[in-house]
Amino acid sequence: MDPCPFVRITVGNLALKIPVASKSARSVVHPSSSPCFVKIKLKNFPLQTAVVPYIPPENQFPENQLQNQAVTFHLSKADIDKLAAKSIFSAKPSLKIAIYTGRGGSTCGLNSGRLLGKVSLPLDLAGTESRACVFHNGWISVGKEANKGSTAQLHLIVKAEPDPRFVFQFDGEPECSPQVFLIRGNIQQPVFTCKFSFRNTGDRNQRSRSLQSEPSSSRSWLGTFGSVRERSGKERKGWSITVHDLSGSPVAAASMVTPFVASPGSDRVSRSNPGSWLILRPGDGTWKPWGRLEAWRERGSSDGLGYRFELIPNMSDAAIVLAESTLSSSKGGKFVIDLSSGGNNNNSSENGRGTPGSATSPACSPGSSGDFGYGLWPYCVYRGFVMSAGVEGEGKCSKPCVEVSVQHVNCTEDAAAFVALGAAIDLSMDACRLFTQRLRKELCSPQDFLT
Repeated sequence: MDPCPFVRITVGNLALKIPVASKSARSVVHPSSSPCFVKIKLKNFPLQTAVVPYIPPENQFPENQLQNQAVTFHLSKADIDKLAAKSIFSAKPSLKIAIYTGRGGSTCGLNSGRLLGKVSLPLDLAGTESRACVFHNGWISVGKEANKGSTAQLHLIVKAEPDPRFVFQFDGEPECSPQVFLIRGNIQQPVFTCKFSFRNTGDRNQRSRSLQSEPSSSRSWLGTFGSVRERSGKERKGWSITVHDLSGSPVAAASMVTPFVASPGSDRVSRSNPGSWLILRPGDGTWKPWGRLEAWRERGSSDGLGYRFELIPNMSDAAIVLAESTLSSSKGGKFVIDLSSGGNNNNSSENGRGTPGSATSPACSPGSSGDFGYGLWPYCVYRGFVMSAGVEGEGKCSKPCVEVSVQHVNCTEDAAAFVALGAAIDLSMDACRLFTQRLRKELCSPQDFLT
């Protein structure tokens, strides 16, 4: 399989120093008593924000101290070409950073901060698809008096790294048993087929006919990770999608193990009682749980699809949360697993093209990535960007596009597991629809037509 070129631009090791002389100025809110933050903008990408720690002017920034990266921009080949395109109306691509101090608003004073100064860093993206490049590493003066010694200084590292990904495109909606293509430029190569079906809830072992029968002495993972809740009328259950390679062998599956049930007195699946899927991989002649996806319908103004994805490293080990966020029910968005310290597992703004460091990372995820250091994480080998899956809003034709980092794919089964996860999050959008709304016929079991 051939990957598509992507580039990851990261901004990290942020710190701010303000001279003592500036501290007495009444027009400046000093960051030693108030938070400071930056707004970072790259052309054609959403504005991102990050908190900046204050460093006393008499101290030198500890170069060996591990710091979280602040924000990340994910650039496809098309993004790079647009930024690098020559035009009489635009200069070379640059990263524009505005530094603010002050308190106010709901988050770090982002709504009423006082502008301290702006800096602009040029970005030469030529060759970054194949090699890493550090654009800046160190202090930079801020403000109108940048050439004088009494000005504030911002410390940061800006770098670009190759981040190739496999891109898988469904040619239809998951419930229609589509084919899945590997995309590279204008080339589409068929790699998988999907089979949507209704699992018999009495099949406690979820065997595949193409796999050896599971020994009767083995435990039932379905009973361990799922619960069968018989509540006629307001539940959606038994959905399953199996991913096959071109030879017809099953290489991954997603199985709904906990029905999506309306909470008492409502027509929605609640966060306190979510439905869930198991993402399965073949092994030892049977299916082995690899991950669990929970989904529900958020209340309030967001009214979105809430989800939580956990990795199951071993049947005896506790699950590890890799992503938890909300997608818009009307507009959709991107399900993202990004374990860099600035990785945005809390919401994928603007289709996951940028990951702000203000996003809350899973409690057990690595503390940092790349030159910003690696956190100890004994249960999982995933680092940095892992995968993303595009999801359309309710009532729209959804043909998921799944991007998977090359470093996390060592075999066909690896890629297929992420494809199955992408299908599960897409189907969860339908499973969490209000029960006052009827689903399309492909998602209705034969029993539904009899009631």
